[in-house]
Amino acid sequence: MTGEPSRPAARRRGRPARAEAAEGPGARERILAAARTEFAERGYDKTSVRGIAKAAGVDAALVHHYFGTKEQVFAAAIELSFTPALTMPDAIAGGAEAGAGERMARFVFGIWENPVSRPPLLAIMRSALTNDTAATVLRGLVERRLLQRVAGELHVPDPEFRAQLAASHLIGIAMLRYVVKMEPMASADLEEIIAMVAPTLQRYLTQP
Repeated sequence: MTGEPSRPAARRRGRPARAEAAEGPGARERILAAARTEFAERGYDKTSVRGIAKAAGVDAALVHHYFGTKEQVFAAAIELSFTPALTMPDAIAGGAEAGAGERMARFVFGIWENPVSRPPLLAIMRSALTNDTAATVLRGLVERRLLQRVAGELHVPDPEFRAQLAASHLIGIAMLRYVVKMEPMASADLEEIIAMVAPTLQRYLTQP
């Protein structure tokens, strides 16, 4: 017996001090859900890792443990929000005779018209418009997970450029209709929009 007080067991490096219950099953999913909400309501600039942690009921250190920096949390959150759009390459597969332009337009506008998927997309667009870091993260996701795959489905010269032209056309319409809400675009019949846009998309995607 030396009389020295016993030392508490050392915590694992990189782990927060909060109770184990906060680290249990579902903690990562709670953090992601909280991040999506915080970014949607506050935008990128006004959202903090501490605020995300508070909303998820965990320590900020746990957020860092799972995702790293605020930028990395944002990337994970928008990738989750962007999941419905990541199947777009499948929607345009089939060639010119299959109406790729119309299918692409219907697919993209279908996501924007959906009341479940629209709010996260609005949050992403607004964050990217007001913050360079958010714009860089979104650009990387779109290029890596979406446009490169779309280009891989095309059999035309400069497929990457064609994919970007089609995407820019659709994003421009989405900005006016869903973000800026400019009339008459905001209240125009969706079928009329698709009928007018599809031939141009078809030319981008398939015309040699």
